Amino acid sequence: MTVLMHPTALAESIHAGNKLTVLASFWAPIEGAGRTIFCSEHIPTSIFCDPATELAGIPSSADGRNPLPTMALLERSFRHWGLNTDRDIVVYDQGRGLYASRAWWVLRWAGMPNVSFLDGGFQKWEDHNLGHAGGPGNFPHFCNVRPNPGQMPVSNIDDVKNHEGILIDARDADRFAGRREMLDLKAGHIPGAINVPARSLLNADNTFKTPEEIRNIFAAIGVESGENVIVYSGSGNHSSQVLLGMEHAGITGASHYFAGWSQWSANPRNPVES
Repeated sequence: MTVLMHPTALAESIHAGNKLTVLASFWAPIEGAGRTIFCSEHIPTSIFCDPATELAGIPSSADGRNPLPTMALLERSFRHWGLNTDRDIVVYDQGRGLYASRAWWVLRWAGMPNVSFLDGGFQKWEDHNLGHAGGPGNFPHFCNVRPNPGQMPVSNIDDVKNHEGILIDARDADRFAGRREMLDLKAGHIPGAINVPARSLLNADNTFKTPEEIRNIFAAIGVESGENVIVYSGSGNHSSQVLLGMEHAGITGASHYFAGWSQWSANPRNPVES
């Protein structure tokens, strides 16, 4: 299964009755609004995924703003989505792919091998006039798989402090440079980090650039493989998108400092650059 899926390919697969679980990772700043948007319109056969409550644990200064989900939460979410070993998974969102990227990475980390990302998301689906549905979405299938966390490389804060390789900050340039910070306790970045904004890997229509274009972006900072590379963002969203783009380009194996800047900046003893 490819990392990226084109909207027409997904439409053909749905119309052919192929075994798929299509997860809509819809988020909005007002609590519950993501589900409201989903019920208004979504890709037919979709199941709603709430990234705030199903893809993240309880926030804290110790663990970060949107920490990794616990085993208990993953088990509950797997049952809610009806994940099944004989059904591939396709994830999408209604924005520029941050929450679908989070879903892709968390599911891969939790042991689901066949997860694709809808390139360009729901907007690209609509641009191709592929139709949409309203209402609560499909009923989930029987869940026959348990989460198996740890299937993607993860780094903790001590790993980052002792890291001698390349550290990539996936946030937008203004947050990296400390010019703007509305989410976390301090502005700036981890000393020594290199900024590769997730947005820089996307075209104007929020589809990913070609593998060659992405490889050139990383080659410019000396990265040709994921070995000895750690990627972070504020709390796992932008960094998930960069890791997805790296996999699309064949640059695999990079580790994810998932707690990211939200954890690092919460400790006044940690150094900050801007």
